[in-house]
This record gives sequence, structure tokens and C-alpha cells, in this order.
Amino acid sequence: MSERHDRLFELVRAATVHLLPAGGKDGPLWGSGFFVAPGWVLTAAHVLCRHLATDRTLVFRVRGEGVDAEARLAEWLITDPRNPKVPLAEDLALVRLTGEHFHECVWLTDRAARHSGALKACGYYPGPPEAHFRMVDAVINGQEDTHGLIIKPDIDLQPGMSGGPLLDPESGAVVGLIKSKRKDKDGGKAVAIAALRRFGDTYRTVMAAHDRWHGEEPSESGDNWIDLQGGPTDGQGAVWTPRDRRRALALLAELPPPPDEPTVNVLAKVARSGFRWPGATPELRTWRDGHGLLYEGTTPLDPLTFLRYLRLVEAHARARDAGSPALADWITRRLRRDPRRDLHALARDVTLPDELRPQPGDHGPERVVISYPGPGEGPVVALLLDPVISAQPVRFFWQIWYDDGDGLPELHKEDRSVHGCRPDELVQALRVPLGGLLESKDREGHPVPLEVGLPAEHFDTAVHRWRFADIAALNDPGHLGARRRLVLRALERRGYPDNPWLDRWQGITAGRRFEGWRMPPPGAVDATGYHAAERHRIPVMCRPAGQGTGHVAMKHALRSGHPVALWHIGPHPERGACLPECDTLHARVEKFLETIGSLAELPDRLRHVRQDISEQRPDSAWAEPLALLYDDPRRPLPAEETETVDAPL
Repeated sequence: MSERHDRLFELVRAATVHLLPAGGKDGPLWGSGFFVAPGWVLTAAHVLCRHLATDRTLVFRVRGEGVDAEARLAEWLITDPRNPKVPLAEDLALVRLTGEHFHECVWLTDRAARHSGALKACGYYPGPPEAHFRMVDAVINGQEDTHGLIIKPDIDLQPGMSGGPLLDPESGAVVGLIKSKRKDKDGGKAVAIAALRRFGDTYRTVMAAHDRWHGEEPSESGDNWIDLQGGPTDGQGAVWTPRDRRRALALLAELPPPPDEPTVNVLAKVARSGFRWPGATPELRTWRDGHGLLYEGTTPLDPLTFLRYLRLVEAHARARDAGSPALADWITRRLRRDPRRDLHALARDVTLPDELRPQPGDHGPERVVISYPGPGEGPVVALLLDPVISAQPVRFFWQIWYDDGDGLPELHKEDRSVHGCRPDELVQALRVPLGGLLESKDREGHPVPLEVGLPAEHFDTAVHRWRFADIAALNDPGHLGARRRLVLRALERRGYPDNPWLDRWQGITAGRRFEGWRMPPPGAVDATGYHAAERHRIPVMCRPAGQGTGHVAMKHALRSGHPVALWHIGPHPERGACLPECDTLHARVEKFLETIGSLAELPDRLRHVRQDISEQRPDSAWAEPLALLYDDPRRPLPAEETETVDAPL
């Protein structure tokens, strides 16, 4: 073993701790953890769960070399503390010391790619008379789910090591956290460090503190993680070194966080000259996470790629009056060290993509209408709700698809249950898979559109009233229909479009003037009137589309190729004349359609009205029960028999 490794092992030992009750000096060991930033300890959630399930405010102790301090749980990912088995994706907890203490902090990898190969597993195991630190050789030889790592057999993980760090000696970075040993077998499971990103805003806070701390090179021993890390070193500036990485990440930590994940994705892709990184796209919560996309395997890309990324990030901040002279100056000085003068323009002459430049309405109260994306014009999320055959009462199987606008839609998640979900179970079932995807794909000021595919008999499902957040900020509309462009699509049309549908779409999108067409037309008993309707007229119903006369009318409209329709999902007399409110609704819809300059504006114009309703603005309640069919045949819903793969995120 080299001297560098020995010194590195001393640092990880100094940063590793064990958790125990607050009462006695030598109480029973709960498990292990490690410092990731000043005052912040990362551990496995199950280490704390059985002790804090009934009282999350309970004080306990964190003890390690030179540290013996009181602490409390800051946050964990557990959704059900009563569950005796904590799912792998939820088995992380962040602990906060109650006072200030000097201690070592590990270096966390910025690469999102999961580790494979040899590493060191570290943690504490019980005495007597007191807990002992242990470091053992381990090998990662498999992966599980999104963030899971499989530890190869032939390693004996002692009880108490859960929550301890997994150190990659070659890169000099902690790449994971020990979850558990395998029952009745050697080896075990671990959680990749990228799962920390699931903490959202807390992750941003912790990682900024981590990068600032390492940027100052503090260490009681005189060593620091950066000098002991493996990887390229080149005094001529033609490789991206650990010292470059440390300085870059420390400077990025001083900037305001990115407004959304797509911004980080776009800038990293531009930095890579349009070439995507291998594998799936991880959650991108910070500018640091974008830096982590600039690798091929464990090898950093050319320094000019990193400098190009940093220049783009600084330009994004500067365009919003938050530029960093320190970052801009360091980029310039680092570029001078690179001997390839003829290539410097790659990192020096950069401009923000148009989509990331501040728009005229970004700083003012005036609303900007966002056009609905066509093929290749931007991302769309689609939720397909397929009724379970012969189920009474009705149940749905669900699929979530993501179309990034650059290729074919890909399946993100699907319902793998046997019986499907009742309508009243859908929001809870979709809270994490759909709510999380929408949040991750939203751009600042441009929430990703949501399409919901349903059979016509279920068109009255009030999807626009759904909300995934139990608690919303006072200025947050909360409901899906007020937050984003939300449209319904006909599940019967999934697959390939027919000619009437395409013809009508081409006709209506060519126009700039739109009128409502009262549906069903007076006296119409067949589809003749639906075929003859003028192209610029949008069918409007003052009755629900899923039953009775309204359902018959909607089926005729779909068969006649109508791609757009508006209807009232509330009750309506099945027989007899319309109510006075019906005439009011049609008049209001007619006035609303006069505000639309192109068909692509329609979904966002309706979102604005729904936002007015959410904010209780006067004279907008008329549209609350209104549903919108917006069915673009150029992007049909995926065919039922399509073979799919998980979407990169």
C-alpha cells in the first residue's frame, strides 16, 4: 500500500463517526456515519429510524476521532418510518450537530456514474469496551435500481458499519454509503452518493458548504483530500486536475443555484459540443452536478470542456445580475495555462443558447404566453391511464412517458401492480413518479407540459384539479392545471394518425382566428355535421363528455378528426333544453377564443385563466370545470404494443 493511500485512509478515518444515545457515555452503538460538510453527517436512515420513528426531534450523540457532540436529525428520505424495511432509495439521512465543532470532512465524488470495482468500506462496530473503527477491502460488482450498489461476497460487514462511507482509493473520493450486509451471506448493499441529490434544497445547502470547506484546504493533520487524490496531474495545463476541480467547484458554490434541472442539462450539453454523456441523465440540482457530467467513465474530459461549461454558467448568472468576477477571472487565468492557444476560442467565445437568455417578461408582472411544443420543439410528459378490462368499479393501469423533443418518447415509469389503481388512488400513486419527473423537467418560467391520455368515456376526470404537494407556498397555485399547460388526449388514437385527424389539424393550425362551435349541433343525430364543421371552429360542449349525449357527441367528433375541443365536466340535464348557464359558458368561451393568435397558444391561455381561478381573481370562475382536448397527430401517443426502455433522466 502506498504512502498516499495510507494518508488518505487517515483522512477518511478522521471523518467517520458512530451514532449512539445521548444519555450514557457508552450507550449501545446505533450505526455509523461520516461528515460531508461542517456540522453535517450523512448516515443510513435505518440507523436512526427505529430510535426516532416516534420523535424526530430526539437528541443523540455523534462520536469520532476528536468529536463527541450532540446532534439531531435534519432530514431523511423515508416516506413511512413505521416500515421495518427501509427501501434502498430512501435509506439516507442527514444529521446536524447542535454546536460548532472542528472536524474532517470527506470529499464526495461529483461524478454521477455509479462506481464499480475495488474500494474500502469503513465504519464502526461495537466494543467492548467501546466502538472500534474498521476498514475492509470491498468490491462493487453490480447495481440495483437507480442508486443501489451491490457489494461482492467475501467481505464480512460487521454490525454497526451501516451508514459508513465507501472510499474509492484511486480517485480519492467517497462514492457511496453502506446500507446493509446480505442476510446469511457475505457481501452487502450500498447507496451511491448521487442519491444525496434527492434531498433537493438541503442537498444544495450541504454541497455548497462541502465545496467551500474543501476550497479552503482545511485539515487538522496537515493533509488535504485534493493532494491525495489520484487522477491526471499536468503542470502545463493540458489536463483537468483535482486542484482545478476543487477551485472550480468552490467558485460555483458561491453562485446562486441553478433555477431548474433543464438549465444545467442544456449548459453541460453545450459544453460537450452537443454530445450527450454516456448512460442515464441523473438529477441535476446544482452547478456541481453539471460539472459531474463532463467525464468519460472516471476520466475527466479536456480542460477546455470544463472551462467552456464554467464560462456558460458564469454567463447565465451575469445575464441575471448575479455574475461572479472571481469565477470569470479564474477561468481567464486557467485558460492562459493551457498551451493550445489555437483552441482557446472553444472556452473563450461562448454565448448562452437562446432558450436560456432572460426573456422580456422574466422580470416583470406581465404574463408571457408559452406556445405548446410540436415535434422537436421541446419536452412533453405524457400520462396514459388505461382502464382495467372488466373492472367494476373502474381501475386504471398507468404509464408515464417522456419526450425530450430530440427523439422518440421513452417510457419513464409504469404501473406494475396486478389490479391497477382506483381513481381516488391515482394522485397518491403518481405523486413520486409523475410529480418528481415534472419537477425535474421544469425550466425557470417554463413548466413542462403534461398530456393525459384517457378513453373518451373518462374525459371528465378532473385532472386539472390534481395536486401533488400536500403543502404549497402561499404564492404557489398548487393544482396541476394552474401550474402547467395540461391537456387531455384520446387514448383511442394512440399509435398512427388517420387522414381525417391529420387533415383537420393542418386546417386548424393554419388559421389565426378561432370560433367556438356548439356541440352537439342542433338536430344532429349522426356524424355528418361533425365532418362538415369549418376548420377554424373549435367544438365546445356545455355538458360532460363521458356520458349520455355528450359522450355520443365526443365520439363523433373524434371519428371526424377533430383534434381540439372544450367541454364542461360538471352535471347537465340529459333531456330538455340547456340551462341559462350554458349560454353564459358558450359566450365566455367565444370571448376567450378571441384572445388566441395561434392554436399553440390555447393550452397556456387556459392555464392563465386557471391560475386566475386559483388566485381567486374575479370574473374567472366560469372556466373552472372546463377541460381541453389538444391532440396533435404529429406526435401521437405511443402505440400499445410499442417495446420500450426506461427513459434517461
